[in-house]
Amino acid sequence: MSLRIYGNRPLKTLPGKETRPTSARVREAIFNIWQNTIVGCRWLDVCAGTGSMGAEALCRGADLVVGIEQSSRACVIIQQNWQLVASGEQKFQLLRGNVLQCLPKLKGQQFDKIYFDPPYASGLYQPTLEAIAHYQLLDSTGEIAVEHSSQEWTPIDIPSWEICREKLYGNTAVTFYKTVNEDRE
Repeated sequence: MSLRIYGNRPLKTLPGKETRPTSARVREAIFNIWQNTIVGCRWLDVCAGTGSMGAEALCRGADLVVGIEQSSRACVIIQQNWQLVASGEQKFQLLRGNVLQCLPKLKGQQFDKIYFDPPYASGLYQPTLEAIAHYQLLDSTGEIAVEHSSQEWTPIDIPSWEICREKLYGNTAVTFYKTVNEDRE
C-alpha cells in the first residue's frame, strides 16, 4: 500500500491487514481541526499502526511524539518512518507492547494531543480511555481524538472529560474529548 503524508512524503507500511492506517481523508481532517496547535506540541499516538499520525505530527512541527504499538513488525516500520521525517530538536519514543501495560510507563508525562485508533472491535476503548484519564496523560488544555466505526460506537463517559466535537467520515468517525473546565460555572 502506498501512503503519503504532509509534504507528499512517502511512508512505509506493512503488507496485508496487520495494521489499518488512518485514511488520508481522516488524517487531513484531524490536522485541519488541530492546525494551529501542532507546532511545539507533545503528541501521543495510541495503537500507532504504521505511525502515520505521529509522522504527520512530526512533519507539522510537534516537539515530541510518543507512540504505543503492540506489533513488533509495525514498530520496525514506525521507527523507520519517524526517523525519516523527524528533524533537529524533535524527539520521538516508541513503546512496544499491550497498550494497557504501556500507559502506566507514561505516568508523570502529559500530552497536548492524543490520537487513539485501536482495532475497532478490540474492546480497548473503555479501558484505554480510563487509563489515560487515570494517569492524567491529557494536558488540561489538550484534546484527545478517538477514531472508531461510525456504526458501532457508544461514547465513553470519563467524568473529567467532555465531548467537544464529533466528526463523521463515511464508515469512520472521530470523537474529540477535552478536560472539563470547572471554571465555567
